[in-house]
Amino acid sequence: MIQRFTAKLLSLFLAFLLFAAFAQAQPNGENLFNANCKQCHATSDAKVVGPGLKDIHKRRTEAWLIPWIHNSQAIIKSGDAYAVKLFEDNNKAVMPTFSLKDEEIKAILAYVKAEGEKAPAVVTTTTAPGAEKAEDKGFPWGLLVLTALLVIIFLALNKAKKALEKVVREKEGLPEPIVLKGKAHYKHWIREHKKLIAVLLVLFFVWSSWKGWYALAAIGITQDYQPDQPIKFSHQLHAGTNGIDCKYCHSSAEKGKSSGIPTLNVCMNCHKYVQSGPKYGKDEIAKIYKALDYDPSTQKYGNNPKPIEWIRVHNLPDFAYFNHSQHVVVGKLDCQTCHGPVEEMEEMKQYSPLTMAWCVDCHRTTEVKMEGNGYYTQLHEDLKKKFGKDAKITVDKIGGLECARCHY
Repeated sequence: MIQRFTAKLLSLFLAFLLFAAFAQAQPNGENLFNANCKQCHATSDAKVVGPGLKDIHKRRTEAWLIPWIHNSQAIIKSGDAYAVKLFEDNNKAVMPTFSLKDEEIKAILAYVKAEGEKAPAVVTTTTAPGAEKAEDKGFPWGLLVLTALLVIIFLALNKAKKALEKVVREKEGLPEPIVLKGKAHYKHWIREHKKLIAVLLVLFFVWSSWKGWYALAAIGITQDYQPDQPIKFSHQLHAGTNGIDCKYCHSSAEKGKSSGIPTLNVCMNCHKYVQSGPKYGKDEIAKIYKALDYDPSTQKYGNNPKPIEWIRVHNLPDFAYFNHSQHVVVGKLDCQTCHGPVEEMEEMKQYSPLTMAWCVDCHRTTEVKMEGNGYYTQLHEDLKKKFGKDAKITVDKIGGLECARCHY
């Protein structure tokens, strides 16, 4: 009886998993459009950055649209007359390449077609900031049902185990086990496992000493610090999906000690036209307009701008000197060397520990990029004479470990 009941539960559980996997495998056109297309295109006739997509299935075939969405520049360079005209009519704005599957692109096109058929012919693109609301994903009923099934299966198997143990005892003529309760149970267990308890105490002492040592060593280190910023700015979207170079916003990283915080005027280079994002809609971009006292409906600035109070993420102590331009321009280091995979971060965090030991290890292992670097031309010749023509010249060989380089 118990075995049949358990088999039925397992069958239901497997059926549920298959259904969930099938549902997950179907591409969602609306989600894909919001994540990849919405910031530049509308499903109506309205133009945002690129043209409106209403009735796009009537203008071009699916066989033409799929490679166009994958890599529009390749179609333009092939000399396709329609592609060239579309590029020129939209101020030669370059559409990024997309690594979407053909099935995902088809789902986007189906969603655009459905939205275009039910949308009015003309839709105003500049609505009041904050008008859009986040999508309500609802209660996760699937997860609740899955949890309940797992609990039922566990209880059923545990009951079956106890029943089988009882059958074995009756068959072999074994007495029922004596069950101690309360303090008697724990005292009996301790008396029978003295050696095990001694080993556990030694292990606990070693573990607590190790944890205590590293807890003291971590004082003042803020690795993985990730504060909530006044505007939810996604580096993943801007630096990753849209491919914006870090130095476009943090231009002073090439010119001075600090990488700097970009002014809101830099944001407005794009967000004067892009007024809605794929994740937060208009809410976060509206905060930029409010700070600048900018009215997107009239495209005019007021006389009461206010600064955004960003929260600093990376903060070296005052006694440590670090120059961004020396590392970015002269050292030719990528931003990711210190800041990690910024293009994958939804919210910015401190990726590296920024400790003295971390800096010293980097200087000992990082080879100086001297070839073709005018800054090091004469120094390179001198170092080749000192260490040999084919020697690996790391930062520590050019004074990178001298105290006064960073502390003065």
